[in-house]
Amino acid sequence: MDTKIIGSKITQARKAKGLSQAGLAQQLFISPQAVGKWERGESMPDITTFHRLAAMLDVDLNYFTENSPAGTGTVASPAEQPAAASLPSQERQVALHLTAVDMQQEDFAGATLHKGKFKAGSLHSANFAGADLTGSTFEVIDAREANFDRANLTDCSFSITDLTDATFRQSILVRTTLHMSGQGATFTDVTFLDVRITKTDLQQTRFERCIFNATDFQQCDLRGMHFDGQTFIGVQFDKSALKDASFSGATLRNVSFKLPFSLTNKSHLDFKTVCFDGATMDKTTYAALKGLRVTDLSKVTVV
Repeated sequence: MDTKIIGSKITQARKAKGLSQAGLAQQLFISPQAVGKWERGESMPDITTFHRLAAMLDVDLNYFTENSPAGTGTVASPAEQPAAASLPSQERQVALHLTAVDMQQEDFAGATLHKGKFKAGSLHSANFAGADLTGSTFEVIDAREANFDRANLTDCSFSITDLTDATFRQSILVRTTLHMSGQGATFTDVTFLDVRITKTDLQQTRFERCIFNATDFQQCDLRGMHFDGQTFIGVQFDKSALKDASFSGATLRNVSFKLPFSLTNKSHLDFKTVCFDGATMDKTTYAALKGLRVTDLSKVTVV
């Protein structure tokens, strides 16, 4: 199908209904930029959206085919819709490889992209809000100020990626891997489930109201980090720098701290600066921390 022809027909039907691009986008729960791309012929709705679009614009699905004359009509009943076979019966997901591509401020909001590969390119200020990026990889990417709010990042991998000022609000992080990335990002209302964070400088990263479940911090720089009031279940801090880190008011259950190897007592001295005041922890976590004999646990609650 010619995307420009389809875009022209969407434009004509939208105007016939007296709708703006923003008004149509609001009814479809998508961004106005997505509607604009359809109408310019730069992209095309998926089959589910075609059905919703047809009903909203009072046209049948045949209206969008290349040979159908422009104009509006009545929405076809389910029994009358076999003629729409010219549209794809189902949407096939293909892996897209985007290497050394400049996609600054690109709009991927609400998009579905499984096993995509973003490599050695720029995603500065790109918008992935609400996108399904399951299984995708981001390698050596400039993703400063990118928006990953509510994005599905299950089985995704971020490697040597600059995420300065990127936002992850209510994002889905399951079996996600972060390696040498995350600097300056903000994670808000996120549940980290079976996540691996390895050799990552997180000093400028902000975690707000997060839950860490079965998550590993391996050789990370967490100096000065504030995890106050957050929840840690089955978490390992493996040889991570924690000087001046704070877990005030946090909940810790089955949490392990393995100090970095040092021929001197530096790592033990650094761990003495970690604050657990007001934290609640289970007996095993408390016993393990007490065994290190390097931090003040006088103000914790053991349950």
